[in-house]
Amino acid sequence: MPTLEIEQVRPPLDDFLKRFLQTGRFHLRFRIEPGHAAGEGPSQEDPPEVMVLFDGEDADLLLARGGEMLAALEHLAAKVLRLSAEEQSLLVFDCHDYRSLRVEELRLTAETAAERVERTGQPFALSPMNSRERRIVHLALKERPGVRTESEGAGPHRRVVIHPQKAQGGSSHKA
Repeated sequence: MPTLEIEQVRPPLDDFLKRFLQTGRFHLRFRIEPGHAAGEGPSQEDPPEVMVLFDGEDADLLLARGGEMLAALEHLAAKVLRLSAEEQSLLVFDCHDYRSLRVEELRLTAETAAERVERTGQPFALSPMNSRERRIVHLALKERPGVRTESEGAGPHRRVVIHPQKAQGGSSHKA
């Protein structure tokens, strides 16, 4: 299992974010701190090891359009730090608890959609989402016996589809 040492990533991450915010003239502050222990963070299954928390006048810019800029900045930071795909999930950017609120929203959406699938017997496709969000949905319904989940589509159109559980065979959870 990969690890991410905060003391190794803090200096280059701090430098990158200071230069980015200054160049973009963003009115934001940030803190780099150790991630949550298992069960406390946005994703209980894979707690982040390094969290970057933002606040300031321009916080709304980070959170606009479903947190696109927050996610993009996180992606750029992972590239600057040369993190492997496995290590990228250990670095999480957040602003005003957006991530934890989004995780809870995704779990509630997954449960509601699963109830609908169980009631109607018809598959239900959720809106397209990124791989982290799809994984949250898959994990939220992993133990639910009446449904199975699959990711379908490609690129930005990839979505989770919730299907009624087949009479025989195991559940399918593909991120």
